[in-house]
Amino acid sequence: MQVGEGGAELKFNSRDPVYLQVVRYFKEEIATGRLEKGQIIPSRREIAGKLKINPNTAQKAYKEMEEQALIVTEGNSPSRITTDEHVLSLIRNELITDAVDAFVLSIAKIQVPVEELLAIVKNKVESTYNQAVKEGEQA
Repeated sequence: MQVGEGGAELKFNSRDPVYLQVVRYFKEEIATGRLEKGQIIPSRREIAGKLKINPNTAQKAYKEMEEQALIVTEGNSPSRITTDEHVLSLIRNELITDAVDAFVLSIAKIQVPVEELLAIVKNKVESTYNQAVKEGEQA
C-alpha cells in the first residue's frame, strides 16, 4: 500500500482526532478496493513516517482498527486487512450512511420535495460516474 500514491490523498482536518481520520482513510481505501482483503499493510512506524504523524497516534489508529476488526495482527506477523466479508460489507455501509446523513442534514433546511431531490441526486451521480469513466478512458 502506498499511502497517498495511487489512492486517495489523506488531508487532516482540525475537527476530528487524527487517529480517527487515519481509521476513516483505511475504511475508504478498503471500500473502494484500493486495499484488498487480506492485503498486508505498512507497519505502524511506516504509516507514522508516511503520514508525518506521531508514532503513538499511528499505534492508536491501528489499535482502533483491530478493535473494529478492520485489520488483523497475529503475533509478529505484519497487519493485514480483514478477510471477513461481513466486516467489509459493514465498512461500505457505514461510509454510505455517513455521507447520506451529512447530505440530508445539509439539505433539510431547503425542504426540497423527495421526488425532486432524488431526481437531482440521480442526475448528478450519473453525470459524475460518466465523467469518471471518460477520464479513465483517457488515462
